[in-house]
Amino acid sequence: MAGIKALISLSFGGAIGLMFLMLGCALPAYNTYWPLFVLFFYILSPLPYCISRRVVDDTDSASNACKELAIFLTTGIVVSAFGLPIIFARATVIAWGACALVLTGNGIIFATILGFFLVFGSNDDFSWQQW
Repeated sequence: MAGIKALISLSFGGAIGLMFLMLGCALPAYNTYWPLFVLFFYILSPLPYCISRRVVDDTDSASNACKELAIFLTTGIVVSAFGLPIIFARATVIAWGACALVLTGNGIIFATILGFFLVFGSNDDFSWQQW
């Protein structure tokens, strides 16, 4: 039952984050859809870690280069997702209010992605690797 509650709360968090992203794009005061490019970062951010989990045998407790590289690449993707709306706002492509809404959505979405890996990342019978 705890897994169902976690899944429902994670989906609620994702919906709230996407709502902030859409508000930053579609409100009549902003009315520009350039911030939707952060959706690519949402898709790309879990990929390095998922690939490294499949490739690396996690039997030893020591850190390995593949896992560290995956965390480094994920960090770069997340920082880029936060930087893109700021660059758009500095270049006056989007308004600063839209930038704030997109950054709020980014924080919520990336917290949801992190929560997914924390809840479903263990190697027990309720794991994301079974999917």
